[in-house]
Amino acid sequence: MTDATDAGELRRRTAELLAAYPPATTDRLDFLRARFDAGLAWVHFPEGLGGLGAPRSLQPVVDAELAAAGAPDNDPRRIGIGLGMAAPTVLEYGTEEQKRRFLRPLWTGEEVWCQLFSEPGAGSDLAALGTRAVRDGDGEGWVVNGQKVWTSSAHLARWAILIARTDADVPKHRGITYFVCDMTDPGVEVRPLRQITGEAEFNEVFLTDVRIPDAHRLGGIGDGWRVAQTTLNNERVAIGGMRLPREGGMIGPVAKTWRERPELRTPDLHQRLLTLWVEAEAARLTGERLRQQLVAGQPGPEGAGMKLGFARLNQQISGLEVELLGEEGLLYDDWTMRRPELVDFTGRDAGYRYLRSKGNSIEGGTSEVLLNIVAERVLGLPSEPRTDKDVAWKDLSR
Repeated sequence: MTDATDAGELRRRTAELLAAYPPATTDRLDFLRARFDAGLAWVHFPEGLGGLGAPRSLQPVVDAELAAAGAPDNDPRRIGIGLGMAAPTVLEYGTEEQKRRFLRPLWTGEEVWCQLFSEPGAGSDLAALGTRAVRDGDGEGWVVNGQKVWTSSAHLARWAILIARTDADVPKHRGITYFVCDMTDPGVEVRPLRQITGEAEFNEVFLTDVRIPDAHRLGGIGDGWRVAQTTLNNERVAIGGMRLPREGGMIGPVAKTWRERPELRTPDLHQRLLTLWVEAEAARLTGERLRQQLVAGQPGPEGAGMKLGFARLNQQISGLEVELLGEEGLLYDDWTMRRPELVDFTGRDAGYRYLRSKGNSIEGGTSEVLLNIVAERVLGLPSEPRTDKDVAWKDLSR
C-alpha cells in the first residue's frame, strides 16, 4: 500500500475517485459511498473504515480538491450527531463488526443518529440518570425502560447512542452502560417538544421494554460514563469548534446588514459590532487551532471552553442584530409547528436567530456545567464539594 501521509498522494487518490465517479454524472449517494470506500471520508480513520490512517490535518487537502470539482458532500447540519459524536465513539470503543456496520451509512447520511442522554431528572447532573437496562431472560441482551428528553433529530433517526443504568448499587458514575439503540424497535416512542421558535426540532423519547442485543453495547458493562466522555468531548468540539470561513456563523448576517443599511448605523452599535466581530474571528481561529491539536488524539476538556464561547457569542450577536434592525428585528417569519431536518441559523430571519440562540447555552452541556469543567480540568482549580460522590445511586434522594 502506498503511503497516504503525503498531500500529493491524497490529491492523486482524489483525482482517481473523480475520474471513476464524475460528479456531473454520478448519483450523489453513489459518490459518497465511493468516497468512503476510497478512504477519503475521514482520512485519519483506519483503512476500510472511511480513512487511510493519514494525519487528520490532511483532510482539508481532500475537501478542497473535491469542492473545486463540484463533488457532492454530506450535510453535517442534518447528520451532525452521527458525524461529531457517534462516529468517534464507535471508532474508539466499538468492535470491528460494529465499526463496519455503522460508520459507512452514518457518514453517507443514509442513517441518521440521535443522542439519548439527558432525562427530565438528569440534565446538568447527567450521571444521575434513571433509565434502567436489565439483562433479559437468556442473557443475550438488555431490556430498557425510561424517558429521555431534548433529543434532537429523534424523529428522523434510525440509531441512537444511549446511556442507561445497569447497576443501582454503586455510585452514580459507575453503574452506567453505553448502548446503540435501534429507534425503529417496538417500545420506542418519540414525541415532539415545541420550542419558542414554534418548531419541534427537539423531542422526548419514551422507552418501554425496548430490547437491545448485547452486540449493540459499546464498551464494558458499567463503563458507560467513561465511554460517554468521548461522546461529550467530541460534541463540544463539534458545536463550538465547527469549521467556518471568515464572517461565517451569526456574525455574517449582522455584518452584511451593517454594510447594506447605512441608515441603521449608530456609533454605539458600531463599537459593539466591531468588538463582537473581533471576538468571532478570534473564536474561529481558536477553533481551527483546537482541531489541529486533535491530530494527536481525542479532544479534551478544552472543547468546553469553545462551546462556552460559541453560546455567549451567538446570544450577544443575535441581540445586537435585533437592536440594529429596530422594529424589523421584532418580526418573525413563521410560527408554524414544524419538525425540521436541520438547524439553519443563517437561512432564517433575525427573529429566529435571536430566539434559537437562547438554547445554545443549554444544549451540549449548560454553560454553568462547562464553567466547572474549565475551572477544574483546564485551570486546575479545586473541585466543588460533592456529597453524593460515594453514595450508591439507589440511595440518592430524587
